[in-house]
Amino acid sequence: MNSAVSFHDNHPASTDGSIYDELLEGLTATPKWVSPKFFYDRRGSELFDQICQQPEYYPTRTEEGILKDWAGDIARAVGPDATLIELGSGVSRKIRLLLEALHPASYVGIDISRDFLLDSTRQLADDYPWLEVHAACADFSRPVTLPQSVVGPHPVAFFPGSSIGNFSPDDARDFLLGLGTLLPEGSGLLVGVDLIKPRPILDAAYNDAAGFTAAFNLNLLMRLRDEFGADVDPARFSHQAFYNEAQSRIEMHLVSRCDQTMTLAGHSVTFAAGETLHTESSYKYSVEGFQQLANEAGFVSRALWTDPDNLFSLHYLEREV
Repeated sequence: MNSAVSFHDNHPASTDGSIYDELLEGLTATPKWVSPKFFYDRRGSELFDQICQQPEYYPTRTEEGILKDWAGDIARAVGPDATLIELGSGVSRKIRLLLEALHPASYVGIDISRDFLLDSTRQLADDYPWLEVHAACADFSRPVTLPQSVVGPHPVAFFPGSSIGNFSPDDARDFLLGLGTLLPEGSGLLVGVDLIKPRPILDAAYNDAAGFTAAFNLNLLMRLRDEFGADVDPARFSHQAFYNEAQSRIEMHLVSRCDQTMTLAGHSVTFAAGETLHTESSYKYSVEGFQQLANEAGFVSRALWTDPDNLFSLHYLEREV
């Protein structure tokens, strides 16, 4: 490992029984579901990077544009000497734009995918030799604790890419409340939030013509097969994504092409032809709606930036003192 990166492992191994329990909880429910965090093995992370480069997928380039256009204002809002904690470590331009704007005291990348995390943080350490870099393998959808020496006196979490939308509003509120274990009173949170917009834009973003989103969705089944030992044929499923206007969310599903049975950890899971496995939701918010949710979770809105077309928003929040 690059000696410039200190590594903290807060995530159980994939053989941990609790992970199988979590998978089976969703697979045996009605309707069936699985947490989107299981997308992110190495291949899933690589596919998501490809999705972000597709012309239909506006969130990445729009958020990058906000970070670039408002870099000075963001730096002033955050203040000097921050410990920048990225929830979902990446190699994208977004984190680089932020590092160059803030010039933080240190950086902590947190991700559930150990290999991808190590690759990305090593690359950042090589590219920014002045930066103190830490890597923490953890499931940040659950409370995460890090040594005070890593967090520092001025922690600021960065949660980009509208990933907050993968939680239901109630779960998003709980997630923000759970950040209290990582962010003490007065700490900052810079969070990207996708805004409500016309259905055609949303449907296209999650059904790219090149098929990377479909491959990303189906890769979840490949991971269940290859890493978790499931007896499942991914070719017997197809990708489906659509905007559920009543719930203000994109839904992604894997649709069973036929009657079939999957086995996992000695349990049989039957699918009827046409039955779906709900793999992800991506909730869209109004600016006011998200600010109210954040306030209910103990955060105060300090600054807000959007793009000219109001497709996306970037919020700077502070945990109430």
